[in-house]
Amino acid sequence: MAKIGFARVSTLQQDLNEQIRILQEYGCKKIFSGKHSGVSIKNKEQLDELLNYIREGDVVVVTKLDRLGRSLTQCLNTLELFKKRKVGFIAIQQGINTQTQDNPMGTALIQLLGIFAELERSFIVERTQEGKRAKLAAGQKNALGGRPPKVTDKLRREIYKDFEKGVSINIATQKYNLSRATIARLKGNFNRSKIST
Repeated sequence: MAKIGFARVSTLQQDLNEQIRILQEYGCKKIFSGKHSGVSIKNKEQLDELLNYIREGDVVVVTKLDRLGRSLTQCLNTLELFKKRKVGFIAIQQGINTQTQDNPMGTALIQLLGIFAELERSFIVERTQEGKRAKLAAGQKNALGGRPPKVTDKLRREIYKDFEKGVSINIATQKYNLSRATIARLKGNFNRSKIST
């Protein structure tokens, strides 16, 4: 069994020395380390190096769980990989040790992190939806995504002018290169607007 250290900082200005010192004192002979930006590919490369090195029975050691990944989801996915490959995991400062079967606190912490990861995803989805709703309220028609509408307000006015001149559905379909169903729906809307005025 080998203890493999993993140290990571998220900016070039941060210092790895403290993490490396703690990992060495804990007994890690091999330590993977890197200074990463928010670029996910660089974080993945460093983690992949670790995953390619570890073997069954090894123990991956970090100072804190968040050193393992850029998000809770990434951390939990990596922990699941460790479990499948029968690799232990220790987060020194949080008292997490997956090797200790009778460690209810470590197990509870990992389960809680799973719940927090779900909450994190929910918050991201909610913030995205709120942003889209705000754009809609500000008048951005295509804020909810999807294709922009084929019939813009300007085009609708042009088609309505043709209807006023007596242009048929067939001719409007050819002229505007729209489906017969779309033109028929516009014709219905046009007729209703005339009745209501």
